[in-house]
Amino acid sequence: MIDSEPPDLHTPGDLGLEDIELRLAADLVNLPIVRSVVATIATRADFDLDAIADLRLAVDEACSTLITRAVPGTVMHCRFTVSGDSLCFVGTVRSETGAEPSTKSFGWRVLTTLTDSVHSRISSNGQFHRLDIELAKRRVVVEVPGAGA
Repeated sequence: MIDSEPPDLHTPGDLGLEDIELRLAADLVNLPIVRSVVATIATRADFDLDAIADLRLAVDEACSTLITRAVPGTVMHCRFTVSGDSLCFVGTVRSETGAEPSTKSFGWRVLTTLTDSVHSRISSNGQFHRLDIELAKRRVVVEVPGAGA
């Protein structure tokens, strides 16, 4: 496995106190690990069961897209951030292609259905490309009339 950082990847100093970062081989066999991590984070952040299921599927789809576009033998970087009532996921790989994922594909439609926002971006340093997929989902906050009064 080639353990090289994608260009301009975040430095350890810019990790927030609430951020969790995961680095693993860009291989489909690792998808259950990422699904488990996002489910655990969402559970601890008080997301409901439906939102947790949505996040598991969305992160699975995002990582599948990243892995299929990754240079073989490289690392996939995943960052999870809980802020207020939202959970944000950013996945990054070194890509062989300079093209962004199609927003007309079935997988992209799954992502836009299950999350509140999803974006991809591709950048290049002249030698190789970096593909990022970022998604976010907000936790439903239910106001109970008369609670706390």
